[in-house]
Amino acid sequence: MLEEARSIVTSTIDGADSELHKINKALHENPELGYEEHFAHQTITSYLSSLGFNVKKHAYGFDTSFEAEYGSGGRLVIICAEYDALPGIGHSCGHNLIATSSIATFTAAVEAMKKHNIEGRLRILGTPAEEGGGGKAKLIEAGAFPKDTAAAIMAHPMSAHQIFYKPGYYQGLAGLKLIASHKFKTEFRGKPAHAAGEPWNGVNALDAAVSAYANVGLLRQQMEPDERVHGVIEAGGTVPNVITDYTRMNWNVRSPTIERAAKLLARVKNCIEAAALASGCKLEYISSPTYLNLRANKTLCELYAQEMDTLGTKIQINQEKMMNASTDMGNVSHIIPSFHGAFVIPAEKDVSAHHPAFAACAGTDEGHKAALNCAKGMAMLALRVLVDENVAKRTKEDFEQDDE
Repeated sequence: MLEEARSIVTSTIDGADSELHKINKALHENPELGYEEHFAHQTITSYLSSLGFNVKKHAYGFDTSFEAEYGSGGRLVIICAEYDALPGIGHSCGHNLIATSSIATFTAAVEAMKKHNIEGRLRILGTPAEEGGGGKAKLIEAGAFPKDTAAAIMAHPMSAHQIFYKPGYYQGLAGLKLIASHKFKTEFRGKPAHAAGEPWNGVNALDAAVSAYANVGLLRQQMEPDERVHGVIEAGGTVPNVITDYTRMNWNVRSPTIERAAKLLARVKNCIEAAALASGCKLEYISSPTYLNLRANKTLCELYAQEMDTLGTKIQINQEKMMNASTDMGNVSHIIPSFHGAFVIPAEKDVSAHHPAFAACAGTDEGHKAALNCAKGMAMLALRVLVDENVAKRTKEDFEQDDE
């Protein structure tokens, strides 16, 4: 049955290539920020509806989330789709390719379920605002990921040098591991005054922001090598002859585990609060959803690599070291068994995800081909979780035993 299912998955994805390419190009050419992905939402849900799926638009109370499901009884597998972009640099994280691969995964696996009367439920879930907005974290709170879900599945495009020490042999990675990240903004409020005439009557919020940035810069000398802190000044004043009374900063505090990230966050806040105290400014925090570290499920990773091998694609199972980036899929991986792989798309050695030039890489025909190839493996992975009790059992055991 598996061999026949592979044939159905491959023929379904190959047959839909043209339509999927249109979707991919449309998303790439119309990048949208988190929670504002209205074009992507309409484009994807219209396509799924045209295939006969009953699509729930604006799912779980989010304007740009959606959900479609096929099947009944048995186990539930969720395919996650991302489609938001980055400010100013568009799809430089390749989420247009993520959406394309997830749509292909869902539709192909459903076709195999129909042909073989496979019991179970397969769901595609639109997850907005991965880029800092914590869409999946909020969807978890809204109940979009039931605790008895057998697996959640997705994959991300990467440049080869991002994930491999020796690029060239492998064409993808099964067990992507990313670190935890606290995300928040700080607001400093001071008091305006004429910067030349009576600066002593002002309280300088820009001084607070600069001091906080410098304090954190000094802290980096005493941080672990695998930890990261970065911040930007989003609002820094208006004109130089007026003491700045308001500044706003945006921060990420990252560490391999959420426990270590919490300890680092406390140290970073000391740096920020010292700046407020020294400048005399009032300080307020604006918190965003925390991203937990991404856990890799051994069984799911090995099965995906096996399936990709049947396609002639060599996949590295385990990442040699954690990558210093974060995703809200990490939150999902802490509540249900999850697969978050990576497929390689062509990129120069100095170009990686979040580099402005990576957006062009995500729009290439080669990138599209890699996304669909990955989808063939993910569709089979979803089917194997649905049909094989032993696979589902081992997947759950791996999830429960993983203490990362």
